[in-house]
Amino acid sequence: MKKILLSTAVMLMLFSCQNETTDLADSTTNATARRHCASQEVLEEQLAADPTLAIRMNKIEAFTQKRVSNPNFKLVNGKIVIPVVVNVLYRTATENISDAQIQSQIAVLNKDFTATNSDFGSIPSLFSGVAANFDITFELVKTNRKATTKTSWGTRDAMKSTKKGGLDPTTPTTTLNLWVCTIGGGILGYAQFPGGSSATDGVVCDSKYFGVTPDSGSAYPYNLGRTATHEVGHWMNLRHIWGDATCGSDLVADTPTHNTANYGVPVYPHLSTCPGTPVEMTMNYMDYTDDRGMYMFTNGQKSRMSAIFVSGGARAAFGI
Repeated sequence: MKKILLSTAVMLMLFSCQNETTDLADSTTNATARRHCASQEVLEEQLAADPTLAIRMNKIEAFTQKRVSNPNFKLVNGKIVIPVVVNVLYRTATENISDAQIQSQIAVLNKDFTATNSDFGSIPSLFSGVAANFDITFELVKTNRKATTKTSWGTRDAMKSTKKGGLDPTTPTTTLNLWVCTIGGGILGYAQFPGGSSATDGVVCDSKYFGVTPDSGSAYPYNLGRTATHEVGHWMNLRHIWGDATCGSDLVADTPTHNTANYGVPVYPHLSTCPGTPVEMTMNYMDYTDDRGMYMFTNGQKSRMSAIFVSGGARAAFGI
């Protein structure tokens, strides 16, 4: 496993805008052959629009690294309960997903973040020693629904604004807001990292991939609710496991270095081409594999997520 040693200059590079991006979901095409999360691209747009965001995120990262490097670091009460508001924006009856489908998604989040998912036992022995139970739960407190005429919403956060036809977030500093709508462009979802504006804070999931649906349905192989698990991971400050670069860093010490994103369900062991040719942790929620191919977080990822909820953390207002 890798060690994380970051200088201030390196952190500044991590959270500075690399290049300009366009709205990835401008297209109305919804066909999805491979998983695509737009969180990194949206972050780059936010960094370009707000130069102070990089400074805030650098402070969050410095705080996070200090906390996770402390061998005595732990949550005060050891358990986190996150209130959730689901905002459904629909044009068709299919997009107006049922309460049962919403509940199925909350159930998946609760299982995945507490290591009670049925496929947790499939973790290879090589990684079983770092597999984590975050001991965090999610409580649905409200569902908001709004009919619209939009065929797709894109990735510019319009769904998060009542003035733009969407729904404003509900108490975003103390509530996880999930927007469910048709994003377009083949994008399954995206999240806002800690440090962004509270007016746009939360997670967006395409309605087609929210909750659990049959394998025979059109959402397969992204029909088991793992899109939300992946995006909530971003909301809790996790990066893609390949670091959004060839042999990049996800800022977590106990995940192996990945060459790039993995798709489908790779045959284990899948070797990286990075130095040392480590076995890649393709079953990690922060990779791009199919829903049935991802089923674990690591202790390092748990520590990183936990750090945002403690006093001084980016999401300390949740009252942990």
